Amino acid sequence: MSICSILPRLIRLRDAPNYLGMDRHRFNDEVRPNLIEIPIGNHGVAFDRLDLDAWVDDYIQCSGRPAVTKQRNLEQWDEKNRQASLKEGITGTSIKRSLDAEFEKALVRATSKKPKSTFQSVSRK
Repeated sequence: MSICSILPRLIRLRDAPNYLGMDRHRFNDEVRPNLIEIPIGNHGVAFDRLDLDAWVDDYIQCSGRPAVTKQRNLEQWDEKNRQASLKEGITGTSIKRSLDAEFEKALVRATSKKPKSTFQSVSRK
């Protein structure tokens, strides 16, 4: 006799976080806002299993990375595929042209000390 298990199409709210392998707080914060809630009875809530699977597929596509192998480690993958800094220099030709004199003036203004305030306090007699 073989036992055939059928996966339900709808998964109740109490079971959905476990189905995805996360705690209920993370589920409520990250996953639930992206899903359609299906009412069951007066108080029950369920989610379509296919929607949960689609969320996982999308999450893996956006956040996943290849497994570590002996020939390649995660540091190499991160270095090649992720930008180290948003301010990292990029080579190319500037499309805005400014004169050297204008640039020097702006540089002097930006690096010079600001003059002290000329406001004089009024002494009381």
